[in-house]
Amino acid sequence: MRIGTIFLRLTFLFIGSFLLNQSLLAQGQGDYKTLRGINPRYPDNPTYKTFTAAAYPVAIGLPIGIMAVSLITDNEQGKKISYEMMGGIVITAAGTGLLKQLINRPRPYETYADIYPDSRESGNAFPSGHTSLSFSTATTLLLTTKKWYIAAPAYLWGCGVGYSRMYLGQHYPSDVLVGAATGAAGAYLAHVIRKKWFNGPRKRKLFQLP
Repeated sequence: MRIGTIFLRLTFLFIGSFLLNQSLLAQGQGDYKTLRGINPRYPDNPTYKTFTAAAYPVAIGLPIGIMAVSLITDNEQGKKISYEMMGGIVITAAGTGLLKQLINRPRPYETYADIYPDSRESGNAFPSGHTSLSFSTATTLLLTTKKWYIAAPAYLWGCGVGYSRMYLGQHYPSDVLVGAATGAAGAYLAHVIRKKWFNGPRKRKLFQLP
């Protein structure tokens, strides 16, 4: 697939994210009501706090760990996975940051008094950065390993991170959904770029007699 096509799809993602946010605001409180059913008055579940606390360290530490092991064992496939994962994180972080600035959506507890955060965080809500990085990591593992028993736990972890962000009162459901889509798109773009420009020299086919 050509890079231009990928960028076009990412453009549609940004436009769609903006329209989704505006639609939710226009339709009323559906997003808020869903969050209200997830977020308790005292969001102190240690499991969900662990999901949120581990999101950034895992997303950043995993490619570094893979690279370290790959350098020690001289594993070229591991190096490619690490580079691709790092690229996906950079693209995802940039896309998430841009969307946060464009949409400028406040945290739910800044709008509704009956949303109870575990802590008051800085920055805009839309989309969820924790979720986007988690899904970027999971998507890279799916694209590079093509093994369900590796990708499935990674996506379950990403879903756990996304749910924890709602449970802790930090994000609306739409923040989490678009965060997941942004992360998957960032990882996919990094995958295409790596395969097109950084896949190493192509092996020549041996001449064969008919």
